[in-house]
Amino acid sequence: MANTPFLPGYLVKPNSINGLGLVTFTDGRNAITPNQQQCEAYGYTYDQATGTCTAFTFTPILARNTGNTNNNTQGAGNKIETGTNNTYIMGENNTVKGLSRNNIIIGSNNEISNGIKNTNVYGTLAQATADNSIVLGGNAGTDTLGERQSITVMFGRQTTNGTNTTSYMNNTTDSFFPVPDNTGIYFHAEVIAIRVGGSSGSGAKGDYASWVERGVVINKDGTVSISRERDAIKSSGTVTGWQPTGIVTSSTYFTLRVRGATDMTIEWAATVSMTQMKTGVVLS
Repeated sequence: MANTPFLPGYLVKPNSINGLGLVTFTDGRNAITPNQQQCEAYGYTYDQATGTCTAFTFTPILARNTGNTNNNTQGAGNKIETGTNNTYIMGENNTVKGLSRNNIIIGSNNEISNGIKNTNVYGTLAQATADNSIVLGGNAGTDTLGERQSITVMFGRQTTNGTNTTSYMNNTTDSFFPVPDNTGIYFHAEVIAIRVGGSSGSGAKGDYASWVERGVVINKDGTVSISRERDAIKSSGTVTGWQPTGIVTSSTYFTLRVRGATDMTIEWAATVSMTQMKTGVVLS
């Protein structure tokens, strides 16, 4: 599948299919969650409710809880799919997709997406799509999944030069935040950078800088754009040229780009709070 050619006019293509039938795409470098148009162009089925692309419908021969261990559910109507471990649910009608682990849900009608780990989900109709995230769903029972929610994630990276460098969610290589179709997100990033080494004679270990980077990312029917601004907060030492910038990738992901300085080893950390509105209509 990795050898599948790009279709004319498409910058992404299928890369792999997991045991549950979910199709992951790639742009040649990064793992991509396809939108409906991309998914169906390659002949797969797109599930609008979950925002997933599938090659087949997974139907386990054994009971749904086969392979599930150390899960605890309190309440009616909760669903835990195959391969989910160490998950706690208190509430009603919540769903944890397969191959997930170490998650907590408190509330009703919430969902943790396939393969997600170490998340805390609260409220009503929240949808967790990122590892190590905190998600609060602020919805009425008649709203759609993930329509109004707040999300907190962390990004990190180390830089050793003055080039623009993409940071990663959870400091995990090639991990970015997926922006759902026809969704707007206000983001507020609290960023700190600390020099921990390097041979530059300017400044010293312990020099630091901090910023607030904020703005709006919007996905209009598969086309993602960003409008952003940055405020410097406090700094100490030689930090000339250091800066973070919110960006979107060539596909449908949000991340922070960071820039340090030549011969300075700098560690970056950012707490990113997001307020999400999934519109439910096609944005043009």
